[in-house]
This record gives sequence, C-alpha cells and structure tokens, in this order.
Amino acid sequence: MRGEIRSVLAAGKICTVILVVLIAMTVPGDDVAFSQAGAGTAGRAALFTAIDLTPSGFTNTHAWGISAGRQVGDGYDQATGETHALLWRGTATSVVDLNPAGFAESEARGICGEQQVGNGKGPATGGRRHALLWRGAAAGVVDLHPSGFAASEALGTSGGQQVGYGSGPTAEGDHALLWRGSAASAVDLNPSGFSSSRAAGISGGQQVGYGSGPTTEGEHALLWRGSAASVVDLHPREFGSSQALGITGDQEVGWGYIDVGAGMPAWVFHALLWRGSAASMVDFKSSGFQALGTSGEEQVGVGNGDALLWRGSGTTVVDLHAFLPPGFEHSYAAGIDSNGDVVGFASSSESYSSHAFLWKRNAPKAVSSPGQDIARCENP
Repeated sequence: MRGEIRSVLAAGKICTVILVVLIAMTVPGDDVAFSQAGAGTAGRAALFTAIDLTPSGFTNTHAWGISAGRQVGDGYDQATGETHALLWRGTATSVVDLNPAGFAESEARGICGEQQVGNGKGPATGGRRHALLWRGAAAGVVDLHPSGFAASEALGTSGGQQVGYGSGPTAEGDHALLWRGSAASAVDLNPSGFSSSRAAGISGGQQVGYGSGPTTEGEHALLWRGSAASVVDLHPREFGSSQALGITGDQEVGWGYIDVGAGMPAWVFHALLWRGSAASMVDFKSSGFQALGTSGEEQVGVGNGDALLWRGSGTTVVDLHAFLPPGFEHSYAAGIDSNGDVVGFASSSESYSSHAFLWKRNAPKAVSSPGQDIARCENP
C-alpha cells in the first residue's frame, strides 16, 4: 500500500540535533513507552531498531512497502547504471533483484503477501513505463500495461488486486486503474467530472487515491469500491487540495494543503485520517506533516524532514528519525505492517544519497481490538 509520494517529500529539518534525543510517550493500551534510549534511560530499550537495507553494489536505495516480513523498493545498480526494483526479507543481504529481462530499469512500490507491484521500462516496453506485477522473482513478471494508454504504473496490491494509473495517449490526463492480475482485467476508475486521477492504495475491495477536474480547483482525495461510479469524494472543504495515499481496513490516510495565514496566504501540508467519508476526517494539525501509510491502528509519514509515526491523532506523534544511526539528515516513513514494523528511507548529510531503512519493532505490539489487526492480504 503505497502511493505517488515522490512529489511530497518535505523540505527538510530546520535544525541539527546534537544531543541524544529522548522521546517518551506512553500510548494507552501499550505497555512499552515510545522511546529512544539515551543518557539516563539505560533500563529502557528503544521501541525500534533501524536496519539499513542498502545491499552491496547498490546506492540511493528506497523502501516503499512492507508486508509479512518482506519489504520492497528500489536502488541504483552500480553495475548497470540503472534503478532496479528490490525485494528484501529484513536484511540487506537478503535482497532479491526484481529487474526483469528486457527492462533497463524498474521500481517496486507496493507489496502484499506473495505479490509485489511497481513499474519498469526498457526495450521490452518500447522505452515507455509499464505497470508490473511480480511474485518474488524477476522471472515470471506480469506486464499489467493495458491497451489505450501510453504509460502505466502500479502502486499498491491486496487480495489479488492491484491499483495504479495509466496516462495517454487516448486518455485525457491520468486515469486511476484497478487490475486483477492481468493487463486485460484493467478497470478504469476515473470518475465522471474528473479529468485526471490516480489510485495509490488498496485494501480488500476498497481503493484510495486522488483526482482533479474542472470543478475541483485543486486535487481531491478519493475512495472507490471497485468502479468509477462508486467513488466517494473525501476532500475536506477547508483544504485547497488533498490526496489519499494509504488504506487498511476502515482507515484511509493522506494529506491536505491548507491556508493557515492570517490575512496573507500561508499554505502548508497537514496529515489527515479518514474513515470512509469527508465528514470523518481527522486533522493531525501539524504544519508540514503528511501521512502515507496505515496499519489500521497506526499511521506513518513525514513531517519537517523526519519520518513519523502516529496512533490516530497528532498528539501521539513519534519521531522515527531518532532511532536512526548518526549521519542521516532527513528521513521518510512510507509503509507500516500489522506487526508495527515500518519502512522508508533516510538521506545522508555527507553523500546526499538515500538508504532504505526498516524500523524493526523490538517489543510485541499491543493486542489489537477485534477486527483492527487487518494489515494483511485479505481477499476482497
């Protein structure tokens, strides 16, 4: 479950933290405090251990999705000089290069169980980007690219279904797409009244994304249930634009762009959480924050250059950047699974390249209430 998130990377940290950071916030129902071990905390273990997933032979790596102990992303292959889709099992040495034969480059953007999705291009595609579906190896890749589109990309998968978008030449703008494992199965989700849309995440029989058209002014966060006609507009009126980028169960997450100026315009990002309708929106009310993934209980994203985790409100924020080893200036959390493990990446202040990271939870997650531990690959 991952969305189109390249364009929303926050500007960066506004200061350098020199002293050891201590974050201690007990969340109701959890028996472990969110903390970064430091001076005076010898008896308290850190909630997360950050694992650098960058494998030998690769630089500038990113992790975008996580499911059941596996992580997906991409990295720059030094041998070929191209970006390759990558699959991990919790360590850098476990990496599997998913770049298929006939493709010069590829990216993996989402994962659920045995399926991974993303995109690739090369001689096999005429140099145009095609949505791709893998099942754990480069061999046997399925090209999901549907007829009538010039390019396509898959961003999320769940229950044997995949979501993403296609663009041109016959489509005006991008069109959100839903697949069931083959190019021929593609369903155009672009709603009436919208000239462009993208589907970014999927959970069971529901899909999330965003779209725009002649009457929307900015982008609107959208929720579908398998067809263009089923669309629900999640956009909150007080925001200029919004995007829904992640979904699990009955939770959708994303961001809204809001004017917080008094007299003079001052537009900032706010992380947002929905439960199926615009009226259900919860604003995390912190400037510069964006939510990108959810486990159905916890949410992850970025704010002011730091990877962040929440538990349903802005007051529960945990700075995941504090668990990283020294030397990283910015970080970004892109996905979270039902165990509470998080993936993303961090950029080095020295090399200016990104390292894919897994934030592995050290303590067992609190027992979920019935029906809430649903970050799994359910059937629609």
